[in-house]
Amino acid sequence: MRYRVFGNLGWTVSEIGFGAWAIGGDMWGPQDDAESIRALHRAIDNGVNFIDTAQGYGKGHSEELIGQVLKERRSETLYVATKVPARPGSPWPIPKNARPDDFFSGSYIIRQCEQSLKRLGRDTIDVYQFHTWSSSFNVGGEWIEAMAKLKQEGKIRAVGASVPDTRPESVTGALALGTVQAVQVIYNVFEQFPKWDLFPVAEKLGAGIIVRVPFDEGALTGKFAESTRFPQGDVRGHYFRGRNLTAVVRRVKEIEDFKNRHHPDMPLAEYALRFCLSHAAVGTVIPGIRTAAQADLNTAASDGVLLAPDELDSLEQFAWRKDFWAEEVQA
Repeated sequence: MRYRVFGNLGWTVSEIGFGAWAIGGDMWGPQDDAESIRALHRAIDNGVNFIDTAQGYGKGHSEELIGQVLKERRSETLYVATKVPARPGSPWPIPKNARPDDFFSGSYIIRQCEQSLKRLGRDTIDVYQFHTWSSSFNVGGEWIEAMAKLKQEGKIRAVGASVPDTRPESVTGALALGTVQAVQVIYNVFEQFPKWDLFPVAEKLGAGIIVRVPFDEGALTGKFAESTRFPQGDVRGHYFRGRNLTAVVRRVKEIEDFKNRHHPDMPLAEYALRFCLSHAAVGTVIPGIRTAAQADLNTAASDGVLLAPDELDSLEQFAWRKDFWAEEVQA
């Protein structure tokens, strides 16, 4: 495992982290808790020291499982990031002109943090993230004072924002003001746009970057076909609904053909991770991990071998701005 300095925070974090959405057990099909715990231990054994979760993953169950593992590995330095959701009943995504206090009041943020700390069995959360973000949050709101209070009390170490899928630049105001220190963003072979807007700002200001969805919800592993069907309750059934699956499978095939001309023996999933790691702004990449085998496969990409600049330039031909959660692609 290779490690990177996480922005101006100075932490040395594993460049492959543990994405813990699926182990929540309620949105990615059936999941066995014992296997989840094995996956966490295997990832840590392989050098992972950064774990990302959220209060909404299994209604706190993901945090609880992580808390069990953290209790067994108290002697190791492990960084944990979790997310506070907008108040119950809030629309998703948050409107661009939303009043921040309507979605993240100060008392709500503090109360939710206390619950996460209890589930994780920790005194401190390393990165406490907004699970969604709006441009209007940049310039004010009770959240600023609430987060400062949590920091002062030692309950959190850094404030983060998990930014909307298609508006990663919406957080730059808070980065400039210093009220947010870490940003979680979608970045993959399709969603390359952060390197043209968010990443330069993050590098200039020293913000830690957490990359989520490196496989585009599994598509960039190459394991899906147009005939693929997902278990009941699996969120990918919505994401890849209608024409979406056919469109993405065809584009993934083009990427795989390109990859094979350069790296014929490299699995596509590994290639997708190396793409993410090849940008200097990236602090850690958090693929979803739900089995020990996935922990082995994903951590193998961290060996210091990055994609060449000319190859990255050529990959820009596959950049594809889309929002499958909100809409189906046109025929």
